[in-house]
Amino acid sequence: MAVLPRQRSNLGHSRSVAVRSAHWVSFAELAALKDVGGASPSDRASIGSLQAVTYRIEPATDNFADLEDLFGPNGAWSGCWCMWNRQTNAGFQENNYEPNRKALRANLAGGHEFGILAYDGDTAVGWAALAPRPEYSRLGRSPVTKPVDDVEVWSVTCFVVKKGQRGLGVATALLAGAARRARELGATVLEGYPVAPEGELGDTDAWHGLESMFVNAGFTEVARRKPRRPIYRKAL
Repeated sequence: MAVLPRQRSNLGHSRSVAVRSAHWVSFAELAALKDVGGASPSDRASIGSLQAVTYRIEPATDNFADLEDLFGPNGAWSGCWCMWNRQTNAGFQENNYEPNRKALRANLAGGHEFGILAYDGDTAVGWAALAPRPEYSRLGRSPVTKPVDDVEVWSVTCFVVKKGQRGLGVATALLAGAARRARELGATVLEGYPVAPEGELGDTDAWHGLESMFVNAGFTEVARRKPRRPIYRKAL
């Protein structure tokens, strides 16, 4: 079980879990941001109807119990525990379920964030995986998500939203929070790999995030090697 080194902030020192940051993201705030100004009329109407919804975004480092409750016994999906993009197919088959759970817990306990959580009150209602791109070895092996160039980027690769909270803007708040947290940790570019749906999209197909969500948050398409799988970036 590999435990990765503690992430470093743009201040040049190791980030301690004792000084984690937290902030609030609401649809009222998102609607006021310039990078949501390009939203379609229907998207703006949706934002306006949800202005009372506010989520607290926190790093996941010392919140494993909340993350475990959100993921449930299946580790979000098939014992993944958000390790899929960090493993080969064989490695995933060997480590899914309990080994992956232990690996994620050990890394978080060691101060390696792996991602952020969205809270509604005291309940974790969403998760987004966030890390420097080289940590996600699967991205580099995939012909769809292989590097576009040699720019150093951070990646937001996965969104998990609690049942009963879907369609309420949790993933949108997580994307805004991921951009902010990546910038705090020294990133200058954030990259995502959303899906462009054709027809109805099941919950298990939306874990990459939706293309419209990235567009409305001010990301720019930089590659599209398959019609439904673009790559988007945003300067931070």
